[in-house]
Amino acid sequence: LLRVIVFGVLLVVATFLVSQGITVARFEYAIVAACVLAVFMFVFLKTEAGLYLVLFSMLLSPEFALGGGGLAERRTIVVRLEDLLLIAIALSWFAKTAVNKEIGLVVKTPLNPWILFYVLSAFLSTALGYLQDTVKSAVGFMYVLKYVEYFVVFYMTVNNVRDRAQARRLIMAAFATAAMVSIIGAAQIPSGQRVSAPFEGEAGEPNTFGGYLLLMMAIAGGIGLETNRLKLRAWAAGVIGLMAVPFVFTLSRASYLALLPSIGMLALLSSRRKLMVGALVLAVLVSPIVLTTAVPEPVKKRILYTFQPERGQATVRLGQVAFDPSTSERLLSMQEAFAAWTKRPLFGYGVTGFRFIDAQYARTLVETGVVGLVVFLALLWAVFRVGLTAARRLEDPEDRGLAIGFVAATIGLLVHSIGSNSFIIIRIMEPFWFFAGIVAILPTLPKDAEAPLPGPVRAFRYSV
Repeated sequence: LLRVIVFGVLLVVATFLVSQGITVARFEYAIVAACVLAVFMFVFLKTEAGLYLVLFSMLLSPEFALGGGGLAERRTIVVRLEDLLLIAIALSWFAKTAVNKEIGLVVKTPLNPWILFYVLSAFLSTALGYLQDTVKSAVGFMYVLKYVEYFVVFYMTVNNVRDRAQARRLIMAAFATAAMVSIIGAAQIPSGQRVSAPFEGEAGEPNTFGGYLLLMMAIAGGIGLETNRLKLRAWAAGVIGLMAVPFVFTLSRASYLALLPSIGMLALLSSRRKLMVGALVLAVLVSPIVLTTAVPEPVKKRILYTFQPERGQATVRLGQVAFDPSTSERLLSMQEAFAAWTKRPLFGYGVTGFRFIDAQYARTLVETGVVGLVVFLALLWAVFRVGLTAARRLEDPEDRGLAIGFVAATIGLLVHSIGSNSFIIIRIMEPFWFFAGIVAILPTLPKDAEAPLPGPVRAFRYSV
């Protein structure tokens, strides 16, 4: 009865808001509200369709910055079409569980407690920062809500994937999106500008695009290494080749650096370890020739620029090595963040309570304190263990390859986040948490030969 009442209240409130919005809001906003309501009803009837909508909108939805700038670079609230989709889908799922008592609201996974602790630590730090006037407005709470969106993707995945065939359809949809944005990115190369994902404003976010492509290439690499099917291996090689073109021209040094540990982890975990090690040794031997002849000139200049200080700009030196202004600024901001953290060590300054820092670990430390950083690292460790456990338990080569690729991608993003806010950037985190959900749920799904039985979502646990 309570679920029915909650659903009824939600429906009445939604109807009231839409009706009021139509009378007082601009026409285009009313159209958007009507579309969101349509998505709500559509997903209520067929939840899987909502997952496809999210997958295709991850890199293909426009964004609207309230105050200018992009989420990864400035302290502004950025609203994307996908945000509205996720809100509609989440409300639709909640309403569906209110009507159908057999459907669980949240599947029990080894990540649940750490996700809860992470959200609570971010919210508590921001609330304390707001009370202490380090967080100046409600923007900080909006950022925390943004973080929650990533986990909506995770729970929508683990709650709704019922069999391997469905999981593979969703995975192919994710790679179809990656292929489309890669083609769009490759089309930007002749302009001479750094390649970025579509709909990211005038400045773009090449570092974000590089992190996203790193994630997708690592997963495709894991599948290609483990599969016994030549066609699938050729497909994986083709997809990686397609994504590698815009990846190179993002000129993202953090992405280049993160690629190395990802490849190393693929070699370490793959059943074709000897082949991978041999290929890596060969790559090291021929690298001087490749670097001098095959690497595009803009890439060479971007890498060498790291060690080219400029007069009149802040310069950090490590022994005899001096860094460029961009790298120096990151290092100085890390030092400043650490000094500020010592004044508020437990809970930090709150999300957006300190100046912008484009470095994940320093930002997490200064904004959420040692409590938030420990919870954040514990969550990532749990994700890593879930991936390893799945890789050991899965017998199907393609499934195992997916898990191995996800672990390699996680390691790569850990390195990528040294010079980027990788784990709070929506265009990286939404696909990341989608694949986290797939990897977490795969060991519990029936094998292809077994007919999946419709029914309530099952809770599952396994060692982490």
